[in-house]
Amino acid sequence: MSLRSVQDYFATHAPDIEVLETEASSATVALASEAHGVDPDQIAKTICVRAGETILLVVTAGMKRLDNRKFRDRFSAKPRMLDAQEVVEVTSHPVGGVCPFGLPSDLPVYCDVSLKDYAEVVPAAGAINAAVRISPERLVSLTKAEWVDVCQ
Repeated sequence: MSLRSVQDYFATHAPDIEVLETEASSATVALASEAHGVDPDQIAKTICVRAGETILLVVTAGMKRLDNRKFRDRFSAKPRMLDAQEVVEVTSHPVGGVCPFGLPSDLPVYCDVSLKDYAEVVPAAGAINAAVRISPERLVSLTKAEWVDVCQ
């Protein structure tokens, strides 16, 4: 269902973007980097976190980690990771396939400035073996994301 929701999302909002399915798993940054032949930081990792009472998605370059101080300064709360079950309930995507596309409800999406280092990034697409190739600017535009600086 999750992969289908992402495919439907792109069919409606960006039919020129193809959802790529691989034989191999791309559930981790290392696996995704290998499967798509890109630098690990080109993998656009989507993190589902809670800031106070708000659940949000933060998309970062693959090897970057959230900086607790920067996050707290921006969102006035410490980031708290959701567990795998909560992630599926909120996004409909399994851990390893989480992305800001094809969500069952609107969630705030934030893209870390670390993505701007690349002309093209590769976020997951709702399954542990699916992804898309997209420019960071188009990613922000399609998801109505806001640029933030919250990584180390």
